[in-house]
Amino acid sequence: MDRKIYLDNASTTYVSSDVIEEMTPCFNVMYGNPGSLHAFGREAMALVDKARDRVKEAIHAKKANEIYFTSGGSEANSWALVGVAKANANKGKHIITSQIEHDSVLKTCKYLEQEGFEITYLPVNSTGLVNLPELLHAIRKDTILISIMSINNEVGTIQNIKTIAKIAHDYGILFHTDAVQAIGNLKMDVQDMEIDLMSMSAHKIHGPKGVGALYVKSGVSIDPIIFGGEDQERGVRGGTENVPAIVGFGKAIELATKNQFVNNKIIKDIRDYFVSKLTERVQFIKINGHPHQKSNAIVNVSFYGVEGESVLMLLDLAGICVSTSSACTSKSSLPSHVLKAMGIADDVAQSSIRFSFGTNISKSDVDYVVDELDKIVTKLRAISPIQAGRI
Repeated sequence: MDRKIYLDNASTTYVSSDVIEEMTPCFNVMYGNPGSLHAFGREAMALVDKARDRVKEAIHAKKANEIYFTSGGSEANSWALVGVAKANANKGKHIITSQIEHDSVLKTCKYLEQEGFEITYLPVNSTGLVNLPELLHAIRKDTILISIMSINNEVGTIQNIKTIAKIAHDYGILFHTDAVQAIGNLKMDVQDMEIDLMSMSAHKIHGPKGVGALYVKSGVSIDPIIFGGEDQERGVRGGTENVPAIVGFGKAIELATKNQFVNNKIIKDIRDYFVSKLTERVQFIKINGHPHQKSNAIVNVSFYGVEGESVLMLLDLAGICVSTSSACTSKSSLPSHVLKAMGIADDVAQSSIRFSFGTNISKSDVDYVVDELDKIVTKLRAISPIQAGRI
């Protein structure tokens, strides 16, 4: 099969040619260590500073020094939670998050529980939204941090971030959001949305892998979790800066936010076309997540009566790349924790596929994908006839 169709953009995206062009000189021309005082080092630091300014502008931060570069979204999430918890432990040891967060948040919370912190994992409704009365009920006098993701990476549901941040601040609590899926999809204005800490990643927006950033509002206390030189990320994140990747991230986030409106329109049109064709051709399916308050780029579908992994493998043989869940957990045989939290039965959760779109998908591609899905699902149901019609 020569035809290749990539519908796994929520896992990662290709690096754009504009980003590669900006990164290339950093490997063999402007290759100095930003911590060095000589001309090569100063040149490299100027590139890092330019990238920091670009991130600042993209998220409407007040100051460039509120941006700290990391190895990606997972490190940013871990640092936000552990760094804030340890820096503010004298104020309290209670943290609130949701049951549908990325594993980098949930596993960090499990670590913090071992360190003596208490975590409340908020439930969500059937559309994946955090219930605000539940949040209010969970707040305690010793609550120091609320961490809720902006867009869920599996079903695309958009949380009420501005409202949640306001609730946090009404009670004197810090607010963090994992915005890895949101950058380029939503306008993320950290000042208007009252965000204290925000995690970002480059490889979801046509930047390189292995680089991200954590926004930390001025005045927020956070301890380092990686130790190193005092000149590296202003003494709170050790390690020599990955200059080529940081430069690529800066360019990628500039392009993603500059072209956000146009890209979203393209992606929404193709997403809607896909949903229309799929529901027309394939019976006994359920589209998961919020019907309206959702990312344009993500469609999570349960195919009743078949295993999602089997669908994925047969689609792969047809040249179509999709995912059964988050890329970080896609090799697990367990049902998605996100779908389970939404009240979806294990067998239905295991029949689910995530399709995530980019701007380079055509209607012809969608027609091909739906044709293959129709054949694959029909074949699988014939081989193993489970009660597909119980939807």
